[in-house]
Amino acid sequence: MSYKSNRAVPPQTENAWVEAAKTIGLSLVLALGIRHFVAEARYIPSESMIPTLEVNDRLIVEKISYRFNPPGREDIIVFWPNDRLRQQNPELKDAFIKRVIGLPGEKVEVKNGTVFINDQPLKEEYIAAKPDYQWGPEVVPPDSYLVLGDNRNNSFDSHFWGYVPRANIIGRAVFRFWPPNRLGDIDSAPYYQPGQDQPSPNQPSQDQPSEQPVTP
Repeated sequence: MSYKSNRAVPPQTENAWVEAAKTIGLSLVLALGIRHFVAEARYIPSESMIPTLEVNDRLIVEKISYRFNPPGREDIIVFWPNDRLRQQNPELKDAFIKRVIGLPGEKVEVKNGTVFINDQPLKEEYIAAKPDYQWGPEVVPPDSYLVLGDNRNNSFDSHFWGYVPRANIIGRAVFRFWPPNRLGDIDSAPYYQPGQDQPSPNQPSQDQPSEQPVTP
């Protein structure tokens, strides 16, 4: 005569190392997915965006909004070098960070210390000093953007090497999380206001960001 035991059989448990490996693996997949599709951290290694961004600022760059809407004027964007830059320097691997100034189809000119968009002066409260160079007029090509550094006279930007294709844009800088005393959203108003001490915009900058750097 056979019978079944009424005692519960304890469930089998996986080895603790296997569980830990699964947890770590899932965490890495999620982290990589977020970094690739949603947002990533970057740091500022140069002075090309003074006074808005300073050397060693840490930023969050979001990657979602440009999937639905085009970049806008005054957005601060992180992007990969264009073909002209790569031809000049095949070893260049860092991303750049600049401010969008000219949109596709617009005529842009820099003269007499002012940027003109379609012959209208652009009011800029975020620059370190008025540009001391002349550039243009040129019409921004389709699906491309003219970008300039806020440290206008010490920035390696579109007035040297041309336009940024939209396909090269990584995302938009939206939040500064370091240093703590400057933590907050990034907008068109510089952290340093007239009358306050601010970093010197003396040295020519080449822009790079990383928790990866961003470049001139």
